Amino acid sequence: MKLKALCVLAIITTTAVAQQQSEPVKPAPVPVKTVEVTSAVAEVEVGQQVKMTAVAKDESGKTLDVKPAIWFAAPFDVASADNEGTVSFFNPGEAQVGAVVAGKVGFARIKVKPAAVTGIDLPAKSQVVVGGAMRPNATAHTSMGNPRADVAIRWTSDNPAVASVDAAGMIVGSKQGKANVTATCEKASATIAVEVIANPIKSLSVEPRSANARTGDVIRFSARATDGSGKATGSGDVRWAVGGEGAMIEPDGAFVAERPGAYVVSASVGDRQALASVVVTPRNVERELVVVGRAPIKDFQAAEQWIIGNFVYVSTVSDKLLTYDISDPAHPKLTDTVKVDARITNDVSTTADGKIAVLSREGASNRKNGIVFFDTSDPAHPKVISEYTATVTGGVHSAFVDSHYVYLTDDATGSMRVIDFQDVKNPKEVARWQVENPLARTVTEPTGEQVTAGRYLHDVQVKDGLAYLAYWRDGLVILDVGSGIKGGSPEKPQFVSQYRMNYHELYGDGWLAGAHAIFRYKNYVFVGDEVFPSFFDIQSKKRIPVRGIVHVIDVTDIYHPKEVANYSVPEGGSHNIWVKDDVLSMGYYSGGARVVDVSGELRGDLYRQGREIGRLWTGDPEGFRSNMPFTWGAQPHGDLIFFNDINSGLWIVRIGKPKQKGSTTAPGD
Repeated sequence: MKLKALCVLAIITTTAVAQQQSEPVKPAPVPVKTVEVTSAVAEVEVGQQVKMTAVAKDESGKTLDVKPAIWFAAPFDVASADNEGTVSFFNPGEAQVGAVVAGKVGFARIKVKPAAVTGIDLPAKSQVVVGGAMRPNATAHTSMGNPRADVAIRWTSDNPAVASVDAAGMIVGSKQGKANVTATCEKASATIAVEVIANPIKSLSVEPRSANARTGDVIRFSARATDGSGKATGSGDVRWAVGGEGAMIEPDGAFVAERPGAYVVSASVGDRQALASVVVTPRNVERELVVVGRAPIKDFQAAEQWIIGNFVYVSTVSDKLLTYDISDPAHPKLTDTVKVDARITNDVSTTADGKIAVLSREGASNRKNGIVFFDTSDPAHPKVISEYTATVTGGVHSAFVDSHYVYLTDDATGSMRVIDFQDVKNPKEVARWQVENPLARTVTEPTGEQVTAGRYLHDVQVKDGLAYLAYWRDGLVILDVGSGIKGGSPEKPQFVSQYRMNYHELYGDGWLAGAHAIFRYKNYVFVGDEVFPSFFDIQSKKRIPVRGIVHVIDVTDIYHPKEVANYSVPEGGSHNIWVKDDVLSMGYYSGGARVVDVSGELRGDLYRQGREIGRLWTGDPEGFRSNMPFTWGAQPHGDLIFFNDINSGLWIVRIGKPKQKGSTTAPGD
């Protein structure tokens, strides 16, 4: 999470007080006791703007003639305020709008309704047999492309005697003929042309007839239909169903179970039906996570990590970059502490040869953040070579190194910048790319900097010439930066595709929520959500509630990504991800360190399927927050996994023996 969201309330209040002390402001005749923030409306719609009013009062309730020093709004992805108290609304939720007057803060809450539905995605045509039924997939969305599942779609048929449709969109074929079925929602409508034909199928069979699987294994069933002469026919949509709780089968015949047991799978076309069976056993992948070594941190907080050879670099929620020698993993040794001008030294990584490291910065005292390049030819003692701030002074949260390019996130504009550091002493920007959002607004921060509100890029990964962007409320964005499919290059990124999620429907009001972490592995992109309260301070000693799941996006068809599975820890919130050799390792904030089996095809709920290999409680009684795990991320290295925890530092772990029933993994095991 970028600095603005990490400790937004503390920064705003401190900045406001400092500003009022340093600038000539008409003094209040008596001390301000309260600040009342009001609006002419209590409810708005995405895309609207509202002028707010702030009134300061003394202890007796008398109104004082003193103006607000700062206006602000949160969550930052729902609303933003300018210096005059005009608030813009970008996404649905509940916005808290505040004003600071003479060091006192007042708040008002405004409900933000979703933008209207302007389109419905619906297949153009379909075929159904007499006596058969089908339910087309219909997705309502806004003009920005955000899906909306919270709305009712109305269905009508212009020829119900041929094809009727019910309130759920189930189309039933009654007799041969044609009909147009229309879906309507708010300002949008779409029509599917339905042809009802005589059922040509005489016989229907399912393959395999019987199968054995573990929980989480995907079995692909197929239906073979033949006509009266025994010839294969593909007419009619097959309807799949599974009997018994704890399993599902999708429209393409993909079966997966969350619970062990025996299941009956059925395929039907009209009045023709065929059955198959599946016996499912437990996955049994649980293993002990054994702590090999630790590098504890007590007085400040850890952030990101990067391992190269026998050294690990750890950034921090401070001005420090730490270097550890991990030649003996049981006894990591701190070899150097490098300081830079920053409140957070965030992302850190190196070139493939380990000779140059890149560190991202936020919250620099001189307001020149950007990135710092280090000479790591002596890996134990990194030395500053140069920095790049020219176009990214507003802060850089994440940076990914690929060859001699850095793909970084620009906090101020919500764009991706590409920096060429072939001449590392003179790095230069060679490209910029951003999602275009007509609702985005340029506003002035409490620090005086101009930033783009309503657009935020959080993470970037580049693999095989494709850049994968975790674009917060805009979801997953894929760019060609050298793969050849769209003629893109690092100097000229080209759009490939996008997959959007509705974060308000996922998490509700009062949360900062969006696509945060990204990792491409095989045909999947793992997209981790980050979900924090509207206001929080990462550097306080109090517990911070977090949420967030991992979406598993199938990119076999790179132009049409689709979500096929998810991984969600009920007691935690997702953060950084790494996948190697079919094993996903990640920091799950308050859920600790997690290791997950992602072998084979992925469908459904990976957590409930028992794919979790192990978990580690990374709380430490002597940590920055005592006994509170807040695991940031993970990186496999050899046969070990390194987890970095914000509150307790570095944990070095190996996957051990199968876990015994009833056992737990605690620090020091």
